[in-house]
Formats: sequence, structure tokens, C-alpha cells
Amino acid sequence: MKNIFLLSIFLGFFSFISAQSVMMYGDSTRIGRPFSKDPYVINFKGCYFIYYSIPPIDETGWAIGIAKSNDLINWNKVGEILPEKEYEKKGLCAPGLLVENDTINIFYQTYGNGKTDAICHATSVDGINFKRNETNPIFNPSGDWTCGRAIDAEVIKFKNNYFLYFATRDKDFIIQKQGVAVAPKNSNFNRNDWKQVGDSAILEPEFDWEGKCIEAASVIQKGNTLYMFYAGNYNNAPQQIGVAQSKDGIHWKRVFDTPFLKNGEKGSWNSSESGHPQIFKDKNGKTYLFYQGNNDNGKTWFITNQEVGWKKGKPYLKN
Repeated sequence: MKNIFLLSIFLGFFSFISAQSVMMYGDSTRIGRPFSKDPYVINFKGCYFIYYSIPPIDETGWAIGIAKSNDLINWNKVGEILPEKEYEKKGLCAPGLLVENDTINIFYQTYGNGKTDAICHATSVDGINFKRNETNPIFNPSGDWTCGRAIDAEVIKFKNNYFLYFATRDKDFIIQKQGVAVAPKNSNFNRNDWKQVGDSAILEPEFDWEGKCIEAASVIQKGNTLYMFYAGNYNNAPQQIGVAQSKDGIHWKRVFDTPFLKNGEKGSWNSSESGHPQIFKDKNGKTYLFYQGNNDNGKTWFITNQEVGWKKGKPYLKN
């Protein structure tokens, strides 16, 4: 039965590829079936790198896979970032990246520690080998509005500061919501540089489709405005993608009351969810929304992308 199940997955996968001619990436090297989550793509030294979460295997916890591409469609795995330090021994995942001065900065979370999971930082000059920040973990939130957990990091340079967006939960560990911290423009991203902004969430669930969760913020600047693509609802609830905007990086207003990108119809590859977005701007100015999806409630996970256009200050999905 297991072999039949896997065969049906791969046949469906290749059928989708041949019909659509779009990216569909699933890393099966760890557990024998496609499983790639939390995508983040950068353009580095003439090619594309994608970083993504991969599941535990044997004694190794969650880790981060790395693949390369020349066209944003076909990807070849080139490495993994494995747990290395005591604070990440239970696992690490959900990468967010920032390229500055030919150096990649990766912001990732520890995993498996409940309320004490935190944001960490490392650097690389080749995209594969990373050196940990000696002050890791670099950020946890504080205050009565949060349990102290920080996950799903996104860092963007805006108005001469670095803004760190993160997801956290309330004290009861039920509601997932967004917060932000800021570091100065000359920061090396050490722990003491980050200052939490405010003592409340900058975005939290409001509409029915968002359930009890807003997470996985990905932010892009267009003119003087920031746009946040975020995941609403927990995985497979279904999780879908929304958009908010801000002029100062702190106060956010939804662009749409409904999902910008919904989960697929019954029978489609992403009927269980379309989630954990990354909005990627290529060097040619085009923007692409990368996201994860599946149709089996999380037994498998694929990553794909779709081009995003912009009209009158609002994003739209191109066919």
C-alpha cells in the first residue's frame, strides 16, 4: 500500500508539471516522499538559491535544505544546514534570508522547545556553509501579549533600520500573531541590537479564514510602502495567504479582507493548503510568490511559485 501511495503522489506530481510547466519542488531525500516547507529564495552570485525546512530523520531534528536553480523552475539540492549548537539540537527550520555585501544572512528558528523557541542568525559567503552568530539566539519577544516564543523570521532594511518580523503566540499558546523588532543600520544582528517595538501584536487573526493564526510574514517594499504577504490559519486548516500594507513598518492594514491566494479546489495538488509565503523580487524587477502546498493534510509538501503583478498599489496573481 505504501508503494502505491508514493507512486500516486509522483504520478500526480509529474502530470501537474507537464500540464502547467511551472515549478513544483519536493525534497524526498530525507523520508522517501516529497517534503519541503517554508520556502525562501534569493539571487546570489548569478544563480538562485532556495532554502526550506526538511523533516526530522533518525536522531537529527528538523533542518534546512538548500537547492540551486538557473531558472526558478528546475532545482537541484546542494546541501543542508543541520543542528550544530546546543540551543538548536532539537531542530532548526523556517529560514529567512538577507543578502548584503556578498554575504548571506540567514535568520532561522529553533524548533521543538515550545515557548522558548527563538530566532537565530548565521552568515555564509558561498550559500552552503554557515557560521553561527556567537550571540544566538538573537531574539525572543517579551511582555504580557506573548508567551516569549519567536518563529518565522523575516528581516528587511527600511528607513535606515533593519526590521525583524516574527510570529509568536499568546500566553495560552493558542493564538499566533505578528510582532516586530528593529536594529540600527550598522547592526551586525547581534542579540543586543534588536529592540522590540511596542507591547502588542502588529497583526493578529481577525477574519474567519485566518482562524487562530497569522504567521510567516514576507515583506517587500514598493515605493514608500511595505507589503506583507502572510499565512492565515494553521497548517491544513486550510492555511491561505493574505496581504497587508504599511507606511512605517509598524502599523499595518489589510489590503484584502479575503485570501490573496486560496487553497486549491478538491482534487487539486494544494487542496489542503496554500501557505507560508515568500514574496521574491528578481533582479529584472519581476516579483514571484513562493509558497507551500499539499493535498493530503501534510503527508507530503511541495513548493511552487506564481508571478505577481502590481496595479494601483495592489498585487495580483498573473496567470
